[in-house]
Amino acid sequence: MQDFPWIDVIAVLWFIALWVGYTLFAKRKARTVSCLSFELRRKRTDWMRQMLTRDNKMADVALISTLERNVSFFASSSMLILAALLTSIASSDKIAEVLMQVMPWMDHRDGLLQFKLLFLGLIYIFTFFQFTWSLRQYGFGGVLIGAAPEGRDLPQAELQLYANRAAKVIDQAAHSFNYGLRAIYFSLATLAWFINVWLFMLSTVVVLLVMKHREFHSKALKALQEV
Repeated sequence: MQDFPWIDVIAVLWFIALWVGYTLFAKRKARTVSCLSFELRRKRTDWMRQMLTRDNKMADVALISTLERNVSFFASSSMLILAALLTSIASSDKIAEVLMQVMPWMDHRDGLLQFKLLFLGLIYIFTFFQFTWSLRQYGFGGVLIGAAPEGRDLPQAELQLYANRAAKVIDQAAHSFNYGLRAIYFSLATLAWFINVWLFMLSTVVVLLVMKHREFHSKALKALQEV
């Protein structure tokens, strides 16, 4: 344990607690308070309802394809970053020498540096799984659009039920994408750990506040509420 100062252990626990805590907080608040997740869920239901009454659904398929391409970009980027981090772990001694020259006041012991790189790698493994699961769920949404019945022939109750179920699948895909993005945001806070452990803890709080503002108080949210 001498290679892992207690302050670094506390910082990791602080980081995980804020990440998991904010995720649970945002999920719970989205059920009762208007936020991006709440408003987009309503818009997706409206989208599926409109889709069922359209004769030509090519625009809906194109929208799903665009969303899949966006997620695919982040999934591929996560794999590239993960590969770079694994390579960095193998060369941690050389990285420690460089950091020692740039920031001689910091503790750059090889074992601690490897732990930091490994921790970043675990975050990007998580992001990759979230993005690929999001991709699959968007694919499921595309299947539901392709299998959609003629809405004009359906009773209103059945039309609304199908729209809700299809919107739910696409909404779950968006949530997985959001979890992946959130992990990337928090990974940026982890970069501060290579400078100073206290800066790492502070950066985690700053990232959390930025995400909270965007989710619950952003101009984009106000625009969605007014539509």
